Amino acid sequence: MKKQIAIALAAGLLLSGSVESALAMWPFSSSWNVMWPFSSSTKASAPAQDTLSLTSTEQKTAWKDLNGNASAQSAPSGFQPIVGSAVPAAVQIEAISGKAASDTPAIKHYDFAIVSGKLLIVNPSDRKVAEVITG
Repeated sequence: MKKQIAIALAAGLLLSGSVESALAMWPFSSSWNVMWPFSSSTKASAPAQDTLSLTSTEQKTAWKDLNGNASAQSAPSGFQPIVGSAVPAAVQIEAISGKAASDTPAIKHYDFAIVSGKLLIVNPSDRKVAEVITG
């Protein structure tokens, strides 16, 4: 009887459009280690962090898409554009464009700036440099 109720509830939730809720109700789903295709827990959708490791192909694509889309700026006195450093308020950072985010999904939650000929990928929450890309 309990199994029939669980199946009926799961079917009802499934039909109502809440697939993840329906699967959570299924008696055996908690022991399954499956990433469903509609899950939002992928690398590309993870929030911005203070470090980012792009492949050389991703770096080249990001450079191509973003270089020239922002004003080239000189590094303020005392600022070293390296991973982990905080970008001073004097440096203008900009949102990643839709094309760049589409071409390189790993950077979509980040901002960027061009400083001293380098493309800085910046965590917008704390303005720390997560990746430095040179052309």
